[in-house]
Amino acid sequence: MSFVYKSDPVRGRVWAEVFARDAPRLDFRIWPDIGDPAEVRYLAAWEPPADLRALFPNLQLLFSTGAGVDQFNFAALPADLPVVRMVEPGIINGMVEYVSWAVLSLHRDMPQYRRQQHDAQWQPRPTLPAAKRNIGVLGLGSLGQAVLKQLRSFGFDCAGWSRSRHQVEGVQCFAGADELPAFLARTQVLVCLLPLTDETRGFLNAELFAALPAGASLVHVGRGPQLVEADLLAALDSGQLSHAVLDVSDPEPLPADHAFWHHPQIWLTPHIASMTQPETAAEVVLENIRRFEAGQAMSGVVDRRLGY
Repeated sequence: MSFVYKSDPVRGRVWAEVFARDAPRLDFRIWPDIGDPAEVRYLAAWEPPADLRALFPNLQLLFSTGAGVDQFNFAALPADLPVVRMVEPGIINGMVEYVSWAVLSLHRDMPQYRRQQHDAQWQPRPTLPAAKRNIGVLGLGSLGQAVLKQLRSFGFDCAGWSRSRHQVEGVQCFAGADELPAFLARTQVLVCLLPLTDETRGFLNAELFAALPAGASLVHVGRGPQLVEADLLAALDSGQLSHAVLDVSDPEPLPADHAFWHHPQIWLTPHIASMTQPETAAEVVLENIRRFEAGQAMSGVVDRRLGY
């Protein structure tokens, strides 16, 4: 019985050490060294190989090496094959750090101060207490809830929105299309943590930006195709939005002549907000394998109807 890892080989070597220590019975292999394909029961990949069932006839579980699964073509995957996304502390902690940095920077007017420094201007601005700054998070999964918990600790007035109803301590929760306008109307800093699905593609558009209070800001850490780029530029240029912090784009990387690179109201980072830590990721996968073999519920199982 073997496990195949198909992703960054440097990280794969860390996984190999964890498997050798904690699961020596499993033959751990790094793609393309797959050994006997009939022996492969588990596969971890960012992008799975084509025709999985023909290649690995006895495959039982497919793990994503990242938090998202939008890179998977579910139509090409065996319908009965469970798909498990990565849920591990490194992803959550990294996202909490990045969003906290972005929200605090926007809250304390750091984009304006950076522009003033460039122009050699010493000009203090009024400081608004965190309790008077309304933060809204799109997406109330494990990442969204962890981010909201940290933002609440700073004293921000926090709300969250998702397709389905959630309850989060200390957070005003909105659900469904009917409640989206009310959520947006109260949100001064909007954080997008939605998964990429057919429903969220192009979600961040002119209509959504117009529903925010004038001068609101955006922190986008979801997926690049969720943002309509021309609509963001128009909202920034009109003053409807004051600033945007973008960690994702479409494509990645952006071409050198793209408007985002030099726009004065955009901070752009190269998809670094949250990354899996290879050792803890391997431990999480092994725990899910133990649960699977014991007939217990696994963490991160993807609901194909929802796409996440």
